[in-house]
Amino acid sequence: MKVTAIIQARMTSSRLPGKILMEVLGKPLLQLMIERVQQAKCIDSVVLATTTNKEDDPTEELGKSMGVEVFRGSEDDVLDRFYRAADKFGGEHIMRLTGDCPLIDPDFLDALADFYFEGGYDYAINCLEPTLPDGLDAEIISMQTLREVHEKAVRAPHKEHVTLYVRDNADDFKIGSWKHTEDYSSMRWTVDNREDFELVKNIIEGVTHVTPDFRLQDMLDYIHQHPNLAEINAHIKRNEGLAKSLEEESANA
Repeated sequence: MKVTAIIQARMTSSRLPGKILMEVLGKPLLQLMIERVQQAKCIDSVVLATTTNKEDDPTEELGKSMGVEVFRGSEDDVLDRFYRAADKFGGEHIMRLTGDCPLIDPDFLDALADFYFEGGYDYAINCLEPTLPDGLDAEIISMQTLREVHEKAVRAPHKEHVTLYVRDNADDFKIGSWKHTEDYSSMRWTVDNREDFELVKNIIEGVTHVTPDFRLQDMLDYIHQHPNLAEINAHIKRNEGLAKSLEEESANA
């Protein structure tokens, strides 16, 4: 069974504006990510869900130049943007990805999809109990479940973080938590800050000339050979954006 991958991406990141189009080896990070997502066997099509802001005109141009569908919607109501992108271009099963993960591993997207279908889940996630490096995160949700979330979610954090409503109402859904046999969750390979970019840039440049079609083990081997690299962004906490939105909701309550 095939899956539609929807990648959320926007230029107006608060911590590192324009990060998705920052280049490594002559390619924007978002292009590198899309190319890796397209390698996953489970992915039937890729959709880029960006905002209606003028700043995201280049985001749309990049998506179209790569032959992927592009949907433009609300910047703040990310759930609505994601849902409408899925409703217009998706099928029965939707994989959610964020555009700041250029090191995403297609093999683990396939592993998550297999887990999701074999378990008959409404929603499956590989970072509920993190074992992969931060930056290899992925989720799959059925279109039926996504439609229910879109209809029922009203809290600001549920609008900003697409699948948080499902996790906050776990008794109402069949949720699957995929875990790797090894724990690499202390590693941070997402791009939210300048330090993140420097690390990811170093990894891509270091492994590509040896293994252009690199995977998790290739990256782990490179980090092992250059142990000081992990210190570049070791001070940054995982899921800072979610923590911030929950704090803001509490402060405004």
